[in-house]
Amino acid sequence: MKRAHLLITLCLLSVLTACSVNKQLKPKSDLVQTINKNFQGASAQYKVMMKNLPPDRFPKTYFPATGKFETSGSGWWCSGFYPGTLLYLYEQTKDQTLLTEAERVLTVLEKEQYNKTTHDLGFMMFCSFGNANRINPKPEYKDILINSARSLASRFDPKVGCIKSWDSEKSDYLVIIDNMMNLELLFWATKVTGDSSFYNIAITHAETTMKNHFRPDYSSYHVINYNPETGAVQKKRTAQGYADESAWARGQAWGLYGYTVMYRETKNKRYLEQARHIAEFILNHPNLPADKIPYWDFNAPDVPDALRDASAGSVMASALLELCSYVDKKESAKYFNAAETMITTLSSSQYKAAPGTNGGFILMHSVGHLPQKSEVDVPLTYADYYFVEAMERYKAMSK
Repeated sequence: MKRAHLLITLCLLSVLTACSVNKQLKPKSDLVQTINKNFQGASAQYKVMMKNLPPDRFPKTYFPATGKFETSGSGWWCSGFYPGTLLYLYEQTKDQTLLTEAERVLTVLEKEQYNKTTHDLGFMMFCSFGNANRINPKPEYKDILINSARSLASRFDPKVGCIKSWDSEKSDYLVIIDNMMNLELLFWATKVTGDSSFYNIAITHAETTMKNHFRPDYSSYHVINYNPETGAVQKKRTAQGYADESAWARGQAWGLYGYTVMYRETKNKRYLEQARHIAEFILNHPNLPADKIPYWDFNAPDVPDALRDASAGSVMASALLELCSYVDKKESAKYFNAAETMITTLSSSQYKAAPGTNGGFILMHSVGHLPQKSEVDVPLTYADYYFVEAMERYKAMSK
């Protein structure tokens, strides 16, 4: 019990310090003004989206060439981003219409708290109900999140030391780098319940991932296939990137964000060092464009003509704005300036959609799964979510 209380105390302290910033960093007033305009424009965009969204569906993407608006059910891994974005925008605009829509769609999503077939309950439930509970705490939100954490924890296997990502053949145990993004839900669950098992699962998963997912240059594979009986690595590959040994951009972003959160929640400097190394790989890479929005894969063969991935840029920007508060002044300025450039680029007409277009999505030009020709050069709901989060973080640093 003492250990549980200690964990809770540490985690609460980490939340209080997560938004501390290097006082030398000064957000640009003109970019803050642009961000405020972006929030208003994004609110208008999401009202356009609302009109086209069936009552029990969630937005996935929009195909500009055909005008097709693609949606999903609540069980799709992206279902939490729509209410999460609405809640972020409500915080900034106080537009009641956005809150009402978020609360409506949360009732459609809530049954996923018992979904034990997915590793993505952090994305699905913490980006949605986590934000809802932060803004307006309710006992029912708390219960939904605890149940969600239990469902996520059920996919952990101590023999492997990881939460299983994709269900597959019995001889395979597949874990993807994306899963680092779902651990925040487990840390939250330990804080509110005192049950350290959630915390311990998150730590074990992060340690196993740090050992096996990363190359010597701190780029990461996308998928590790473990032997479910022994925990030994059977294969390392990159499913959504250019090649097994390439650096798929969004995968690098998930790792950067995930280990930044790991440091926030534990204050273990091993995780801070991991996040720093990943950041350095990204920012020092010769194929990172000057405007800091990465190609869909750092090793795409057609660079500099390769497609960009706004979703990866959004995740990186948000992560860097948190990471810059944990490092020395020189590194802090480097990470802050990179995130600032990313937000500036994404705020331009090159990436931000014109009002009333793009199916109501905020950003254009993301890449979902190019090898399968799925969601290529289209808006994606998680690109919007992390873009709005990054803008919120940047604006908060100006106060």
